[in-house]
Amino acid sequence: MLNTLQTLAAFLFVLGVLVFVHELGHFLAAKRVGIRVLKFQLGFNPTVFSFRRGDTEYGIGALPLGGYVKMAGESPDEERSGRSDEFLSKTKWQRFQVLIMGPVMNLILAVVVTAIVLHQGAEVAVFEDQPPVVGAVAPDSPAASADIRSGDRVVSVNDHQVDTWKDLYIAIGTKPNREVTLKFSRDGVETTRKITPVKSPGEERFEIGDIGVLPNVHPRLWLVDPGDAGDRSGLKVGDVLLAVDGRPLTFQTQFRQVIASHPGEPMSVLISRNGEQQTLTVTPGRKPDGKTGFLGVVPVDETKSIKPGPIQAIQMSVRENIKTAGLIFQTLWGLITRETSPKQLMGPVAIAQLSGESLQLGWVALLSLMASISLNLGLLNLMPIPVLDGGHITIMALEGLARRDFSRAMKEKMILAGLAVLMMLMVTVIYNDLTRISWIERLMPWR
Repeated sequence: MLNTLQTLAAFLFVLGVLVFVHELGHFLAAKRVGIRVLKFQLGFNPTVFSFRRGDTEYGIGALPLGGYVKMAGESPDEERSGRSDEFLSKTKWQRFQVLIMGPVMNLILAVVVTAIVLHQGAEVAVFEDQPPVVGAVAPDSPAASADIRSGDRVVSVNDHQVDTWKDLYIAIGTKPNREVTLKFSRDGVETTRKITPVKSPGEERFEIGDIGVLPNVHPRLWLVDPGDAGDRSGLKVGDVLLAVDGRPLTFQTQFRQVIASHPGEPMSVLISRNGEQQTLTVTPGRKPDGKTGFLGVVPVDETKSIKPGPIQAIQMSVRENIKTAGLIFQTLWGLITRETSPKQLMGPVAIAQLSGESLQLGWVALLSLMASISLNLGLLNLMPIPVLDGGHITIMALEGLARRDFSRAMKEKMILAGLAVLMMLMVTVIYNDLTRISWIERLMPWR
């Protein structure tokens, strides 16, 4: 029950901040150009709480999935008085400022929050910003089937250059069950392979693609409890874990899983100690359930610390958000060309789940999630789809090019078309959300 309440609270916090910032952008821009704002509301009707100050009613709606700013004379269907403080009485440039400021505020929020997170400092994987040179290939993986080998340097995926492991994981992760063209360099010779990523183990909820290539990093032991199975087997703090029974180790989760699944079974562990390799025979003990192995050791991944100053944090945030924006547009284009699976789209339920999980990891993780969603929200609202801010801006731009206002009937057809697109999108994300809930998925015989 507590986890459910925490998840709900985290979701409402994230969504509330994003909606408030977005609508605040519209509100401040409207006030700046002299438009009378009738209502500023967080959440959709029915209104459960409100108060009035001046011409504006401020309220909170019962459905916390959005919000709105209602301006005088903003709809052609409304009876207009012709007053200068009405939305449609303003010039196209002034209306453009009002429409654009909602998404812009979300983009600004993404940059500010990301800078705050970066300024706090963090431990990041050492390999993320390194060139994607393959350190190990998982057995029976797509990469193994395609004859990808240790030492190969991945150059591009579908002709998109990948400079770092992070770039590679994103390029592959967005294309589960979709054939890609992988170009890699081996001994100075570039080779191309067709390869189909599979769903990454443990990430089935979001269908993240994986081909089974791993960086040349290994976990090390941070703690060894005296007297426990690991200590009795000869493991020591600082040991670098290279392989178990001949299977290379890259991440600490791999070591934890293999130990947990082999209670009481002797296994060969290859380690590096003080720069020298040696093999130990390690026998996991049994936890009280008798089915789970343990060693009494704490393995950790190779990480590095980052602690930028305020100016550097802002610069890093801008670069990171620009890069992420490019990936978002690439993903949207992939949806259109069917290179990206629509099953990766998330709706309110998935965002709520991620919010709860992020809160359990701490406020930094929750703020990171908020920044990511804010960037997505800002960019998506700029898409030229009628009903969205970008759609209204596009209609105004087309009217400017045509040097005339479109008829009400034409605008209604455009808005209906945009609404149809949004409805299709909503159906898709809600369906995806439901399939990520195990007991609901079991009721879907076609899956």
